[in-house]
Amino acid sequence: MSPNRLSLRPQDLKEVLNRYLDRLREYREALNRLNVYPVPDGDTGTNMTLTVEAVVAEVEAAESMEEVASALAHGALMGAQGNSGIILSQILRGLADAFRSAVDLGTAHLVDALDRASVAAYQAVGRPVEGTILTVLREAAAAAQDTDTPEGEDLADLLHRVYRRAEVSLRNTPELLPVLKEAGVVDAGGAGFLLLLVAFLEEVTGTEVALPDAIFAAAAARLTRPLDVEQEGHQIADLRYEVMYLLRADDESTGDLLRDAWFDLGDSIVVVGGDGVWNCHIHTDEIGPAVEAGIALGKPERIKITDLLDQAAEEAFHHVSNYQPLPEFADAEIGVIPVAVGDGVVGLFRDAGAQGMVSGGQTMNPSVRDVLEVVNGVAAENVIVLPNNKNIVPVAEQLDALTTKRVYVVPTRSVPEGLTAMFAYLPGGDPDATAAAMMTSIEDMTGGEVTRAIRDATTPAGAIREGDWLGIVAGTVRVIASDCVAAAFGALDRMVDGESEVATIITGAEADEAITEQITSRIGQSHPDLAIEVVFGGQPLYPYLFGVE
Repeated sequence: MSPNRLSLRPQDLKEVLNRYLDRLREYREALNRLNVYPVPDGDTGTNMTLTVEAVVAEVEAAESMEEVASALAHGALMGAQGNSGIILSQILRGLADAFRSAVDLGTAHLVDALDRASVAAYQAVGRPVEGTILTVLREAAAAAQDTDTPEGEDLADLLHRVYRRAEVSLRNTPELLPVLKEAGVVDAGGAGFLLLLVAFLEEVTGTEVALPDAIFAAAAARLTRPLDVEQEGHQIADLRYEVMYLLRADDESTGDLLRDAWFDLGDSIVVVGGDGVWNCHIHTDEIGPAVEAGIALGKPERIKITDLLDQAAEEAFHHVSNYQPLPEFADAEIGVIPVAVGDGVVGLFRDAGAQGMVSGGQTMNPSVRDVLEVVNGVAAENVIVLPNNKNIVPVAEQLDALTTKRVYVVPTRSVPEGLTAMFAYLPGGDPDATAAAMMTSIEDMTGGEVTRAIRDATTPAGAIREGDWLGIVAGTVRVIASDCVAAAFGALDRMVDGESEVATIITGAEADEAITEQITSRIGQSHPDLAIEVVFGGQPLYPYLFGVE
């Protein structure tokens, strides 16, 4: 492909999106590890990857530039997942708006597209923060406009200039955002956006872009942790990641060589192929060495890394299906749709009157399309959505403009907040008043949770190491402990004050009955006037959720 291309055809734009998806899949876990929050959640890499997967599927059948651009915009909107996915969707829709009327894409179209993308992304964020993807995008757009002759400039020159400015901006994000500097990482969303520029540049020049090691160095350092190995039989317990890729290598002994290299790294090793192409699979905790072993033998492609903990949580949840509301709420004038995970949690919302239910929660952020399907499927014309997760709030806020129904969002950030909001639900009342009452009801409650750290981090509560137990109050890590009881008691003790009357403990799939008894006993001794209610939730990853009112 010529390095001096002056335009991109519709098929070329589709290839850019495919390249972008490949890069996101390759760096998905690295982007996740750049996140400064150390708990299981719908992370940046995961949400950006799933959003672009939806885009690529949408544009597959498109042919003209108008069709590709329209499919790009629609796929980005409907497939957006989590906060980072929503911001990325606005960027992609901004590009689509600039591309829609073109036959082929020239430099002027890309200059306009980056400017539109920046404006759309800033508009999508209620309180823009510098040192994030927004800054990197804005400075990339400014670099695109830094020419006197955009029509005469070739795409390669334009994209090289834009990429260089974006890379510098990304490196500088820790100087603008103290939490990044403290953690020693760059902004994850900005790094994900840089991969989009890489995809454009590679498509235009035909040359692979070597990403700067310094940008992903902190993430790579977080990708490895000591293995729990039984030397006899090389059985490795609790392996966290699934690594898969295609390996291009001409040596017919490649399969045996890779299997030997992987022998001490993990299990479930499968290497099949021949004639220069090998399909490779391993379960491991050593992502970097698993990929490097392939690089030593050939050229890995289509690298896919899956967090098996996330996957297990999804499998534990997805057996909940065919949700049916209680008969008395099935045809209510106002329908409530929570986002929930776990048999017990789903049952609690059903008993409280939920008309519909969206599958999702921590690590499983539903897309706009997922929630919209449930909204359109319930009987009510006035629908109240309870996101029950901070990453799902921006997804829910897209819905009202996409349906003929009236959609209200009560921005609950946890399951306990959502259940508290249900106490104010009036199925036959005035929808505005009901939504307002549900909003007010959560103002006087405090939510908390217990989980284990999935990565090292530095927080105001202190240094966190992977595997530490964390007590989280109102979204902030307040307790770091070596055991679950200490983390749970520490969190609850901080949530209870002189006016607290009731503490609800929602037990997860990994909760232990003996530990639950220890928690309730300790909090009861410290706060003898507090009523304590324990209910089964069955949620994955978070053995205990708390609500105090």
